[in-house]
Amino acid sequence: MKLLIKGGRVINPGKNFDAVSDVLIEDGKIAAIGENLADSEAKVIDATGKVVSPGFIDMHTHLREPGQEAKEDFASGSRAAAAGGFTTVATMPNTTPVVDNAILVNGLKQRAKDEGVVHIEIIGALTKGQEGKELAEVGDMTQAGAVAFSDDGHFDNNCKLMLNAMDYLRTFHKAIMSHAEETSLVAEGVMNEGHRSAMLGMKGRPTVAEDIAVMREILLAEYADAWVHISHISSKNAVDMVRQAKKRGVKVTAEATPHHLTMTDEMVNPIDSSTKVNPPLRSQADIEAVLAGVNDGTIDIIATDHSPHAQEEKDREYKFAPSGFPGLETALGVLLTDLYHKGLITLDTLVSRMSYMPGKLFFDGKRGILEEGAMADITIFDPEKEWTVDKDKFYTKGSHSPFVGRTLKGKAVMTIVEGKIVMNDGEVLA
Repeated sequence: MKLLIKGGRVINPGKNFDAVSDVLIEDGKIAAIGENLADSEAKVIDATGKVVSPGFIDMHTHLREPGQEAKEDFASGSRAAAAGGFTTVATMPNTTPVVDNAILVNGLKQRAKDEGVVHIEIIGALTKGQEGKELAEVGDMTQAGAVAFSDDGHFDNNCKLMLNAMDYLRTFHKAIMSHAEETSLVAEGVMNEGHRSAMLGMKGRPTVAEDIAVMREILLAEYADAWVHISHISSKNAVDMVRQAKKRGVKVTAEATPHHLTMTDEMVNPIDSSTKVNPPLRSQADIEAVLAGVNDGTIDIIATDHSPHAQEEKDREYKFAPSGFPGLETALGVLLTDLYHKGLITLDTLVSRMSYMPGKLFFDGKRGILEEGAMADITIFDPEKEWTVDKDKFYTKGSHSPFVGRTLKGKAVMTIVEGKIVMNDGEVLA
């Protein structure tokens, strides 16, 4: 089927293109971009007043396969992604069993083809069983199609092991995605250490734990001339460390989540575990530093850290509840409401961090672009559309989100994957 997207504001950060244009899609690829395009065989999509962007890419999700399908699976997770405007998601390996070998990567890639309505990419574990003791089969997993490696949820304390991993993965040009929190400083902590934690009598996770871990990763990457990616960066000092390291030419990249860009520890409610995340919600000074990092390019991408849990798991006392909440369906609305509409970020920067930059870093620039000949992965969103977050309308299996009940301004209205409409006006069609 041919599609003709008419009259939208087309933003393609890779070419610094931002103009009202038409987009013609044919055979799963972008056939033309320009004004006053016409094709009598094409289905016409009126995008007047809307933004047409490269398909959003989320490099940090937890789709819970294999072994934790009660929380999420590829079918529900990919539909949540489509509903949120994402055309590609990468899923973390802290599952049951841990994704630490090529057989599992191959199996999950086939599952992704069978069940996914968007592209699902596999991130392999860095160490066997994510135990931080022995390097996993990263070479075999690379050949099987793993796009990066991470022991997410765990910080690998063994510096020698990490240096060996960097030396090895450098030859494959693959990133180590680091969950950077020095373990001994965060044990049993449930929220950011500071005034709010003291007032609530809750054990804190100090920012210095993140700072120490980020500096270690930077120093090792600098020594090994390897690529390290800092996941869900959240502290002011850590952002500045990445900024200074980049100036020295260190191969370090970073991501920030919507919640670490818009929420502070003042929002923690001891009787609502939806705000329990890891790393925790930080101070106002920290989120301002993270936002500055996104705007100046220190932080390369925005990723959701979509982490759904079963209802009975989150409906527990704060300190016993697992960390994380579903973020794929609310990310764009939160970012547009709390950042763009307040003049804190431009649409061009937002689109770049959610599509072009993750495509450039992790897919050799073959995704996150909107130009002739490229694969037709496209997100259309209405920055002015108001809607209320309703957990009963989520496609994800997770329901505990701190954004439930909020009225947001801005929403994805169409998701196109390889030229096929998979979501239209909030309804996933596949």
